[in-house]
Amino acid sequence: MDKYTDHLGRPLVAITGAGVISSLGQGKEENWQKLINGVSGIHRITRFPIDGLTTQIAGTVDFLEESHVGASALSEKLATIAASEAINEAGLDEAAFNGPLFLAAPPVELDWKSRFALDAEVDHEKAPSYQAILEVCAKNPHHSFFETTQFGYIAERLKDRFGTIGLPITLSTACASGATAIQLGVEAIRRGETDRALTIGTDGSVSAEALIRFSLLSALSTQNQIPEKASKPFSKGRDGFVMAEGAGALVLESLESALKRGAKVLGLLAGCGETADDFHRTRSKPDASPATGSMRKALEDAGIGIDDIDYINAHGTSTPENEKMEYLALSNVFGEHIHKVPVSSNKSMIGHTLTAAGAIEAVFSLLTIRTGIMPPTINYDEPDPAIQLDVVPNKCRKAKVTSVLSNSFGFGGQNESLVIRGYNG
Repeated sequence: MDKYTDHLGRPLVAITGAGVISSLGQGKEENWQKLINGVSGIHRITRFPIDGLTTQIAGTVDFLEESHVGASALSEKLATIAASEAINEAGLDEAAFNGPLFLAAPPVELDWKSRFALDAEVDHEKAPSYQAILEVCAKNPHHSFFETTQFGYIAERLKDRFGTIGLPITLSTACASGATAIQLGVEAIRRGETDRALTIGTDGSVSAEALIRFSLLSALSTQNQIPEKASKPFSKGRDGFVMAEGAGALVLESLESALKRGAKVLGLLAGCGETADDFHRTRSKPDASPATGSMRKALEDAGIGIDDIDYINAHGTSTPENEKMEYLALSNVFGEHIHKVPVSSNKSMIGHTLTAAGAIEAVFSLLTIRTGIMPPTINYDEPDPAIQLDVVPNKCRKAKVTSVLSNSFGFGGQNESLVIRGYNG
């Protein structure tokens, strides 16, 4: 073990660039100032008709001109914005990144506007509808049908835009996706396959169809009257998450490579822990053992103990089940010590960005370390007596933070925990 390797002899992984966009705005500066001041990005939906929808609020990025272009194109735009900020901060060439890309992207489908436009080009008298649609697409391979439904299309576009090398990886592990993309980048560097990696989590998939599907799962908040108060993690009156959009990106490098090229090291991605939970398609195992396992694995991977964690960036979705499960898992890992560790949820302000959540929250965890400010959990007006946590209620808090545990727990039982640490040279 030397200054370039960790407790297991693997290359230390440095963070040299970070970028973010969310319902709060574009870029780290705007997002961070609003986040630490308890500003909510949740609002009433105006992008599409909401008559008859049970949930009529979201954290959409309506300040972007591209917010109307459809889920796939918007997800690409969000990823591009976040990645550009991260690469520029890292001091690298935006057109020749020279490292692999790991992208967490939503498994979007063709939206109804595109379906109707495509259908208008079809000669229904000539052939059955589906066959005719395929013929139209075959004649024009760049048709929106392909651009909005091919899962790897966004990554291919980003590869061309930023000059990443190798096969770009696209993944979707539900709400853990952004953190999973980061883990893949960490592992590639640790294995010596590359000196750097670009990791992105993006999601621009808020639509009427998506809201209906999550509503059928009873997953969304229906507290439409005051949108900014609807997301209330750990509060007694929480009734579901608020769907949102955004992207987060990190430039990861081996510490040795970063220092040799004179890069500024923002922090270390010190530990990753991943587990699966096959209990239910949406609910977590009652004993919270999978989430417990992901946190323990992350701490072990980082080579640290529970006393070393100064702050926990909770998954904290604002659903009745998640907070109960996460509190149990935290109690399993930290024991009585959990009452001494601040635990807050960014989702109280930005909403749940689904595929992008783990990446966005990793950026915010890094900023927590760098600024010494813990973002609050807003809307904490009625504490849940069954969840005894210091949630940094309603107002941010200044403190020395050297290590953060960031949790991402996804539908379908996909759990990911990350440990991010400060770097002092």
